[in-house]
Amino acid sequence: MKTIALRVSKANLVIPEESRQAAAIGNGIVVFVGIEKNDNDTTMENMAEKITNCRIFEDENKKLNYSVKDKNYEILCVPNFTLCANINKGRRPSIENAMPQDLACKLFENLIILLRARGIPVSSGEFGKTMSINTECAGPVNIIIEI
Repeated sequence: MKTIALRVSKANLVIPEESRQAAAIGNGIVVFVGIEKNDNDTTMENMAEKITNCRIFEDENKKLNYSVKDKNYEILCVPNFTLCANINKGRRPSIENAMPQDLACKLFENLIILLRARGIPVSSGEFGKTMSINTECAGPVNIIIEI
């Protein structure tokens, strides 16, 4: 499993083909989520723990000492199978390592449940949809988390 967490002051997600905003958050993190073939419920549990407690917000001394949970901020989770891409051969990314959509969707939903169970407000994108994600990055602070 691969994720990228972006620290933001606000973000929203739009489904252009339906002309609708599907999600929006204020201060918090946008987490792009790539689910791979070998991932399972345990992987989601471990990732939820990492995302919840990753200290990416600054304290009064400008040290990264606070997590999204510590600050009572929000999370916007975005399914992103291209994070599983491999470009070691040729020029076209291979997505062979990405979990099939129907299975990945269930694990993605489980991740959201696990994050909410930790008391964090979570919004999300939608599987199989083209999405426009608008972010106002705070930092920038972008963390790659792999499990």
